Amino acid sequence: MNNLPEPVRVVQLPDGTPAYTDHLPATYQPTNTAPQVIHVHQAPPDRTVQRLTLGAGVGAGAVAAGVYFGPLLVGVLTAIAANLALLALVAAVCAWGVVTVVKSVSDTKTARKRR
Repeated sequence: MNNLPEPVRVVQLPDGTPAYTDHLPATYQPTNTAPQVIHVHQAPPDRTVQRLTLGAGVGAGAVAAGVYFGPLLVGVLTAIAANLALLALVAAVCAWGVVTVVKSVSDTKTARKRR
């Protein structure tokens, strides 16, 4: 009961360029296998970022950390932005209230002086 996918290998296309077996051109079919039909919902995920980072010398632990902490970082930054927006709204309402009270008090004082 082996549910693991076959490992990704590098093959050489007829024009001499290397390609990963999970990203072969539609016109290329290896001679030793039958055509394979892959439905969209069964297609493997795009591994471009992982290949670039691993090819650049970054370790697999760093890739795994990026996969784990990337969405976590986005969530934290979103929460911080929401808190700052709420704080700015409270500050604006407080400033408006203070300005309104100060204008009211100063208008009352000038009205008393005119009498």
